[in-house]
Amino acid sequence: MHILIVEDESRIAKRIERMTRAIFGDTLQSLQHINTLHGAVQFIENNSLDLVLLDLNLNGASGFDLLATAVSGSFHTVIVSAYKDQAITAYEYGVLDFVPKPFNRDRLEQALNKTLVKGKTAAHDIKFLAVKKRHRIQLIPLEEVLYIKGAGVYTELFLADGKKELHNKSLEKLEQLLSPSFERIHKSYLMKMSELREIRVETGSKYMAVLKNGERIPIGRTKYKDIKAKWL
Repeated sequence: MHILIVEDESRIAKRIERMTRAIFGDTLQSLQHINTLHGAVQFIENNSLDLVLLDLNLNGASGFDLLATAVSGSFHTVIVSAYKDQAITAYEYGVLDFVPKPFNRDRLEQALNKTLVKGKTAAHDIKFLAVKKRHRIQLIPLEEVLYIKGAGVYTELFLADGKKELHNKSLEKLEQLLSPSFERIHKSYLMKMSELREIRVETGSKYMAVLKNGERIPIGRTKYKDIKAKWL
């Protein structure tokens, strides 16, 4: 695990660091602490990470200025903040968890363990997927996403208007974040269940999902019965 702590209070940062080291043990490869938004952005752009622990108030600057950049990355983001009223917005952006201050080790460990779990872990609906553009971050409303295809360590978002956007998160990481409205129907696909119009069984026991717009995407053999049961 490669982890970045973004926190302006050194006492709290040291506490988070101490707990994180104790929780991850030998699986922790690097742990860095940065106390400014600018420094955090620079670090994120130039280093490979698995997790960012982000405060939402950094010397008076809003952590939301960094949040869109963070959630567009390949890693997960966990908020550690006293601003509980901002939790819903943070979840809508696509954070893995929101740990309210003050916190204890058990609550932080609960959040950190979510990074190790396969499948859905988020208890709150996200509303946007943040996509990196050349000089900006674009928030794609989740309601516009029909299905998602794995593309190596990246994913491709297929939208209702026919456009396709590249996301830096893997299919596994997006599956953790997305609500039950999306199902893993194949090792390479996540599909919005409300877009399913028909399930076809083709020659050679191949299963295909036909979407309302006519597009066809494969259903894995091991997923077929489960997807059919949830659709009917």
